[in-house]
Amino acid sequence: MSVQQLFPPGGQSRALHGLYLNNGLHRLAPENEIFIYANYIASLDGRIATLSDDGHEFVVPASIANPRDWRLYQELAAQSDIMLTSARYFRQQAKGCSQDLLSLGREENSTDLIMWRQQQGLQPQPDVLVISASLDIPPEQLRCLNDRQVLIATCTASDGARRAFFERQGYPVLLAGDVRVDGALLRRKLCERGYRSAYMVAGPEVHHTLLAAGALDALFLTTHLGLLGGEAFHTITYGALLQSTQLQLESLYLDQQPDSSQLFARYAIRYAAAGPEMLALNVVE
Repeated sequence: MSVQQLFPPGGQSRALHGLYLNNGLHRLAPENEIFIYANYIASLDGRIATLSDDGHEFVVPASIANPRDWRLYQELAAQSDIMLTSARYFRQQAKGCSQDLLSLGREENSTDLIMWRQQQGLQPQPDVLVISASLDIPPEQLRCLNDRQVLIATCTASDGARRAFFERQGYPVLLAGDVRVDGALLRRKLCERGYRSAYMVAGPEVHHTLLAAGALDALFLTTHLGLLGGEAFHTITYGALLQSTQLQLESLYLDQQPDSSQLFARYAIRYAAAGPEMLALNVVE
């Protein structure tokens, strides 16, 4: 299984397995810092999620989800100390509307990633951080993650009784903002706990929270070369960023298959100088 390197130019075909592991994302952060990266798969017209058949939830369209992209998703997870997600993910899990995005190496063709982490001195599974202003998180879903540390990030305006409940259940609660979760403060809290690499696997609200605060370092984007159309959909972010956020292409690969094609891109994120208005961030549910 191979892909064609398009950028940097002059590249040859590369094996799919190991393509993203070679990035060494867990070793990029300077001392006392953290490298935070996000990943999405989107159609050519920018859809990352569309309404499910029952019209109640937004889900990744089956027409663009595929095992080759999933392998690279897991290679990115393998390089993380901690995975960042939202309360909405666990609510969808409770309804059976979301696949397991947080467990690494469960399929037979990805067990090598557990061994790779051990060779790198990493624990078998990344820790998990749940970002939520509402604290509307089904506790039974958190208990499924008993093989790693689970933390919760919220704001001081959140329900104190709910915060105390989760603390008693063994889930440390990080206060990262007053009435909203502040992406810059969240990043600082992760650094204080010694994390060096974080993989954001949540939806556009969390993505916006990190981007608006200048807290995200890199974006991995798979573009499935098909059009979905439709009027009800999610894209990779929404809401005002209040400044131009520039992406610098670092790598690009073409995955040409008989029945479909897709592009695997890695972008570095470049921010302009942030003003005080940059602190007006989304509430993450």
